[in-house]
Amino acid sequence: MKKALIVIGALLVAGAAAAAGLLYSGVYDVSALAQHLGPTFRVLDVAMKRSVKVRSKDIVVPPLENPALIARGRARFEEHCVQCHGAPGVAPHAFALGLTPAAANLVSTGELWPAQDIYWVVRHGLKMTGMPAWEFRIPDEDLWATVAFVKWLPKLSPADYAAMKGDASRAAEGTHPVDPERGRLAIRQYACVTCHKIPGIVGANAPVGPSLAHLGVRKIIGGHLPNTPGNLAAFLREPRKYKPDGAMPELGVTERDARDMAAWLGQQGR
Repeated sequence: MKKALIVIGALLVAGAAAAAGLLYSGVYDVSALAQHLGPTFRVLDVAMKRSVKVRSKDIVVPPLENPALIARGRARFEEHCVQCHGAPGVAPHAFALGLTPAAANLVSTGELWPAQDIYWVVRHGLKMTGMPAWEFRIPDEDLWATVAFVKWLPKLSPADYAAMKGDASRAAEGTHPVDPERGRLAIRQYACVTCHKIPGIVGANAPVGPSLAHLGVRKIIGGHLPNTPGNLAAFLREPRKYKPDGAMPELGVTERDARDMAAWLGQQGR
């Protein structure tokens, strides 16, 4: 028996030495153009899933069926996930197509993985893949909103996914109260002063566009829109839609920023 154990031990040591020698030789191709060997991929996949399962077992899953939570998760998914994982009817970005291994299609993940496992991966990321840890970048409530949306993904057709975009924007942006002071700061961040004279904001104050000093008392904006907070916010977000021949560019103003900016501008001249 003792002799057999010695032989087994010697074989294990020899096998480990041979494996180490093979790896050190550089024979194994680490290029992203060369896929993993089948056994290598399967071993890594099983190790990953078991590691996640062990570490997520005590996570308490909150209710995830609230439509507002799912819509909020849709916004976070669009912002952080679709670039690598794609979505129903949406391909991953070009850079992600070159990842090895390729990022998983999350429709399958939403159907097969329990919520606590998805949450753990989103929060902590996965070593040796392109999956980052979002714990220090996204608030915990948004992590759960993302999980809620991933669990909802299998129910969505491409048309359903596209139709949710407006609801997602409203869920992400519309939950904050209007804040005129934040709007003043946003006006600075979008560099509006490079084209407009704006009271209280230091900058070029260039007369490329009209002065915003008395915007709050104007009856019309954009040449034909009644000057209401909603119309002004919509114009700030999509000026070319409402005035195609105008010089004002679209700056990617978010809905929340537009509402806050409109609130501050509406106070000017009153």
